[in-house]
Amino acid sequence: SDLQKQEERGELLQPLIFVLLVLCSILLYFKVSLMDPGFVKPEEEAKEGEDKGQGVVIPQLPGDIKLRRCGYCLVKQPMRAKHCQQCQHCVRRYDHHCPWLENCVGERNHPLFIAYLSVQLVVLLWGGHVAWSGLYFEQSREWLQHNIFLLVSFLLILIFTIVVLLLLVSHLYLISCNTTTWEFMSHHRISYLRHSELENPFDQGIILNLWRFFC
Repeated sequence: SDLQKQEERGELLQPLIFVLLVLCSILLYFKVSLMDPGFVKPEEEAKEGEDKGQGVVIPQLPGDIKLRRCGYCLVKQPMRAKHCQQCQHCVRRYDHHCPWLENCVGERNHPLFIAYLSVQLVVLLWGGHVAWSGLYFEQSREWLQHNIFLLVSFLLILIFTIVVLLLLVSHLYLISCNTTTWEFMSHHRISYLRHSELENPFDQGIILNLWRFFC
């Protein structure tokens, strides 16, 4: 049959891989959005001066900086934790609250969030290539009527690709510096950064930063 001939020629391999990538993207989305991002439990007691997520004690921080209790949920906040108003919890190594996920990105799901963005970028680039290859341009009203859906799809894919690419690049840069979006945007408001002698006391070099984050 035609299907068997296409399979023998390997013509079904690419569509199969594309579908698997889409499914992987969907599964990662639900995994990141539904999992615990690193909520600080009330029964847990943070150790002073310890970043539990990284397993690193920061000796450069001034000794008068004490771990404080959250004014909302009253738990003792570990270093780099922040209370999220939307989730109503303190989150370890808080990065940001993602409105698209309806969940925080924190210590536990941040690596999966990066994986989700990477897979999503591949899917968008692939979809954009397919949409572009199906376009042939003619300056006529009939051409526009027959290709308007494909043209709009390509433009939407292009916009989403740019957004995802910028988001992924910015997160990889922050990870390579061992900082978070919250720390980067609110450096002047965070006591353990504002009073530190170093601009970023958590930075241990690009290689070690990436290794500790992903491994």
